[in-house]
Amino acid sequence: MTSRLREALRDTAEDAPVYPVYERALATARRTRRRNRGAAVVILVLAALAVTVAPVGPAPSVDPADGVAGALPDRIGLPPIGALHVTDRPRLGPASVLFSGHRSDEEETIGVVGADSDRYRILRMGADSPAGETVLLSPDGRYIARSADDPERPGVDVIDLVTGRTRHVESTSEHVTFAYPAGWAPDGRHIAVVDLVFVDAQRSSLRSVLSIVSVDGRERTRVREAAQQQIFAHPVAFTPAGDRLAYQVGNTVWVAARDGTRLSSFALPYESTLAGKGAWTPDGRWLILATRRVDSSEWHLRRVDPLTGRDAVALDLPAVSDVTTIRLLGWGPDGSALVVGFTPNPLSPTRFDQPLEIDQRTSSGSVRGVRVLALTPGAAEPRTVLTAPDQILAIDVADGVIESGRVREASPPGGVGGRFWWWTGLIILVWGGIAAYRGRVGLALWFDDRRVRRARAAASRK
Repeated sequence: MTSRLREALRDTAEDAPVYPVYERALATARRTRRRNRGAAVVILVLAALAVTVAPVGPAPSVDPADGVAGALPDRIGLPPIGALHVTDRPRLGPASVLFSGHRSDEEETIGVVGADSDRYRILRMGADSPAGETVLLSPDGRYIARSADDPERPGVDVIDLVTGRTRHVESTSEHVTFAYPAGWAPDGRHIAVVDLVFVDAQRSSLRSVLSIVSVDGRERTRVREAAQQQIFAHPVAFTPAGDRLAYQVGNTVWVAARDGTRLSSFALPYESTLAGKGAWTPDGRWLILATRRVDSSEWHLRRVDPLTGRDAVALDLPAVSDVTTIRLLGWGPDGSALVVGFTPNPLSPTRFDQPLEIDQRTSSGSVRGVRVLALTPGAAEPRTVLTAPDQILAIDVADGVIESGRVREASPPGGVGGRFWWWTGLIILVWGGIAAYRGRVGLALWFDDRRVRRARAAASRK
């Protein structure tokens, strides 16, 4: 090899571009580790969101007697858009108030308010299901009873607000087409349930069957059957001791023992109904009727003998006016009767003079809104203890909250709820991941180009 050829080869070698093979290998390894760490972070975030949204895993068992008494909020509002569901995490725990209503033309929504705070949850219902009538809050505020979602398995669903679990209490009667809860027993472990049963194989008519069932489904006591047109009025009222119950069929009130034995019955006077779930006095001695005189639009509470239906000593409680009807929720520690007043629509009459129109007085077409009133003995007029917007048309309050007598200043949440933010964050993560994956080649080249430029700049400074 001549010296000229040797110099030419040396010059060619010096002019050839130098590729940073080692540096590129290190960069590729770092990039792979970063991608793996990023994928792991995304997976962990998605898993956390899934765990938060969906109820998973066993939850500790809590006895119904441990329910929190809580306090009654002085006002409630509609649940925020994207509010958490009753089965979402974090769990709500015992509730103070259950209400139902409509937001514009949407389907009916059941709202639940926490026992001691303005934490709201929702429960979706496909059909018209008024709170306090076919969707009921247990005495301790821990459970919600409602008609089952599955039409193939009629019965009642009991939702635990502490664990998020739903227990299905299936109807055991034959040919049941629909079932709904009608009242909670004071122990919180038994429910009065009405089954609508076909009378014959042709399904030409129905009859109503009232039973007392245990939440675990192991006990069932049949109390009474009635024809379809004599459907049981809501709700069934249990004595505070839980040993007797009163219910209304047509214009007759029946009193039965816990084992289903009929103790008495009496006909109701005109414009009188069983007052509500709190229709027994705290000592269990008297029954309370809600009544309106023919020439008046005011509703009163009357005390009657549960055996004969005769009037007892008059109650010194104020009357309620400008409502379609009232429903007695229970009794406070000062002897006040807590009632729901149903405010009529502007085009709806305050009084319904036709007999046996109980459902019409509380139907969504007749009612504009509700308010909870305290009827204090000796007071001149009712005292409003809870207000609600006009879209809320029915309400139920936990017995423990009523018995505590506590009322707190409330501030209903506005804006958007937790589900909105979770789904927004999830969408951002998904689309961000897709964009990063599709642009991964260009991103890698951009990083490599910057790294090469930094290396050349460092070499030139040397």
